[in-house]
Amino acid sequence: MVKDEKYLVDLIHYLIKFSKETEWLEFKTNYYQADEIGKYISALSNSATLYEKNYGYMIWGIDDATHNIVGTTFDYETKKVGNEEFQNWLHRLLKPNINFEFYKVKVEGKNLIVLEIPKAENVVTKFKNETYIRIGTSKKSLNQAPLKEKALWKILNDTSFEDGIALENVSENTILQKLDTVSYFSLLDIPIPDEKEGIFHYLEQDNLIVKEDTGNWSITNLGAILLAKSLEDFNTVKRKGIRVIQYKGNNKLETVREHVGNKGYAINFENIIDVVDSIIPRNEIVGKALRTEVSMYPELAIRELIANSIIHQDFSISGTSPMVEIFDDRIEITNPGSPLVETDRFLDNPPKSRNEQLASFLRRIGVCEERGSGFDKVVAKTEEFQLPAPKINVYQEHTKVTLFAHIPYAKMDREDRLRACYLHACLKYVNNDYLTNTSLRERFGISQKNNAMISRIIKNGIQENLIKPYGESTAPRYMKYVPYWA
Repeated sequence: MVKDEKYLVDLIHYLIKFSKETEWLEFKTNYYQADEIGKYISALSNSATLYEKNYGYMIWGIDDATHNIVGTTFDYETKKVGNEEFQNWLHRLLKPNINFEFYKVKVEGKNLIVLEIPKAENVVTKFKNETYIRIGTSKKSLNQAPLKEKALWKILNDTSFEDGIALENVSENTILQKLDTVSYFSLLDIPIPDEKEGIFHYLEQDNLIVKEDTGNWSITNLGAILLAKSLEDFNTVKRKGIRVIQYKGNNKLETVREHVGNKGYAINFENIIDVVDSIIPRNEIVGKALRTEVSMYPELAIRELIANSIIHQDFSISGTSPMVEIFDDRIEITNPGSPLVETDRFLDNPPKSRNEQLASFLRRIGVCEERGSGFDKVVAKTEEFQLPAPKINVYQEHTKVTLFAHIPYAKMDREDRLRACYLHACLKYVNNDYLTNTSLRERFGISQKNNAMISRIIKNGIQENLIKPYGESTAPRYMKYVPYWA
């Protein structure tokens, strides 16, 4: 992002107030040694990451002892190393090729040069294949500072999409214009502070915004994806709104309706659920005095699967977003990214999420269940509604979970029955219970006289290595079974 003159002037006035140079800030007057500047870029980039700054800075025209503005004669545009332009030479020898920027600016009538250096992300920044770091105001090879090296790598390994910046260096008023702070406090059931300072304190504590060196604020990707009044205002998330599409029949040949959410997930989740609920078919139940309509699909299962599609998506995959597709006979919920847990262990393994901060916030406001209790509730609800078991498909860059409308047992194919058998065994096991002929018969809603049909499913499940007997052998109707991995 190219910086304007006002930004640069404000930045310089802010930085010269520091009592001394920092690990991510270096002042010079007319200094020029090409190799040393390359080392400074490596050191300031890595130190910016270590000290949680988005940038490191090297500024010419400031006295490093007094921090007085003295001006500079240094001109990066005229410098060469051999026959190569200085900036090209730096880019060639820095790994990765970070997008540093030189700026010329006049302050108090004096010429200054600002070198803005992005923080290291994912990997350390090297110059001539050597990694540097700042210790106090000195730059050193990173291998001479093992504790800082360990801390730096921990931060790099923990870097997430959520911590990235969606909108940089904006005023408090812009934050209030772009983010729905009223809904933020309402969702968390917290009284709105009377003063702006209190509002910004809460937002900063939740990593929705970060304070910048200029005194302004930046909105993180987490803040944008949760609270954006319009996702279109943020380049990093503008195509990440949840899409709901209704098709005619059981294929994608004809679209009946499409809705694309353009607000942050936290403030738009209930609206998305309402849109889905308004589309899916309903069954009419006649009681003694009243007729009531009941959804063909359990609402809790739909909520949990849509929440999971949000939480587990891979934001690095561009041009795609969570999607809910509604057909006459099924609902398909798809998210970008392959799962971090094997699909046949969704029900028992602790979940792994690419977006822990996003998941934590959505749990706090009640959008999704507590850790590890989501998919088992989806399976339990589909059993309660006596629907076919949910199906999980993994593609190269996407994961899709399908909920099926009711199918009579006689019309279920072998795969449907085995999938239901396996997930029933998993659900029983995580609840300290066992699959039995009786429990599986009840899951399918089959009368007792048809025990033999259930016995065949169990036999096929054992042959396919989906389930296994538990305990001593006894009459088939009393045998217990557990998942293959138990």
